[in-house]
Amino acid sequence: MERTEVLKRVIGILTEAQDIRRAVETERDANEDGGDGGDGGDGHGDAVEATAGVASTLLNEMLPSISVPADASPQQVATAVAEALGPALHTMVSGFSLAFTSLAIAHDGGRTDVSAIEVLQELALEIEAGTYDEGP
Repeated sequence: MERTEVLKRVIGILTEAQDIRRAVETERDANEDGGDGGDGGDGHGDAVEATAGVASTLLNEMLPSISVPADASPQQVATAVAEALGPALHTMVSGFSLAFTSLAIAHDGGRTDVSAIEVLQELALEIEAGTYDEGP
């Protein structure tokens, strides 16, 4: 999967997680009858499950399948796993770091005129424009 696509998917996960959190909070606020909504009473169970599903989907799409011979030594298996997963994990971590940094800069700069979703949307536009493309 291309780096740009990974970065856009990371932003999608964060945006969806924000939407899920808001929906759970809205439901909790509307549910003033004292019921726990099946989340154990903490108001976050549904959001955690939904966000985990989105993250699992990303991992399944991004991580390569790995095949090792049945007679491979533990060292050979470790090397195969590291070589296969290393680049994908690096790209994902870079994407989450970029998103976190963008949100932190907006927050630390006192930006009250934009929401987290708007910051992520702006980041997505910058990614689409090639602002964060890797050099040669």
